[in-house]
Amino acid sequence: MQPAAAYERKSSFGEGMQAGISIAVGYMPVALTFGLIAKSTGLSLAEAVMMSLFVFAGAAQYISLNLIAAGTGAFEIVFTTFILNIRHFLMAASLNERAEEAPSWKKALYAFGITDETFSVASLKQGRLTTGYMFGLIFISYSSWVVFTGIGHWAGNLLPVLLQESMSIALYALFIGLLVPSLKGQRKVMVLAASAAVFNSLLVLSGYLSGGWSIVLATLISAIGVELIWRGRKEATENE
Repeated sequence: MQPAAAYERKSSFGEGMQAGISIAVGYMPVALTFGLIAKSTGLSLAEAVMMSLFVFAGAAQYISLNLIAAGTGAFEIVFTTFILNIRHFLMAASLNERAEEAPSWKKALYAFGITDETFSVASLKQGRLTTGYMFGLIFISYSSWVVFTGIGHWAGNLLPVLLQESMSIALYALFIGLLVPSLKGQRKVMVLAASAAVFNSLLVLSGYLSGGWSIVLATLISAIGVELIWRGRKEATENE
């Protein structure tokens, strides 16, 4: 590799890291909370850190803790995670349009680190997305998430047992905190959340499905149903 090319790649990696500092700082409290709740759910330090290492998806990891606490099977958890993160295919495809030519294995590596936050920062960058920039952006964000997951789990040992056991309530508080802002001025989101809750309750009460499959099926039914209704209303309005 020529010195100029090597310097350019090193420079773009540093630029990516600099762009990702705000993400790394923002991940700190969320990852700390995840580590604390993972401990209260019964995961060991290694299990919590490995989940962050191999999944690296905040919402999916929090939902997985909820499903684990409910005794849900592994396949149901994986399937729910897949449905929840299916939008990542679109984000990766969008960034690939602006990415420089690179071996597929390199693109696969940094595609693993695409989250809502890293996607937003990368989308705002002017010009082509270099491989070095993407690796720098992903590296600092990913490192923050994994490291502070471990610190959060370790910090749980310093808390009183009663407080550790009550941390599971924080999981539901977090979901409510994420949901409420989305409901403001978004009637579609409100209908989706309400219908998913109703369908999940009906499926659980029926006794035919486990809690995990009830969540998966209720989510799919609600998402497809609400989307069809909204699309039908939009077409009807356009035809008037």
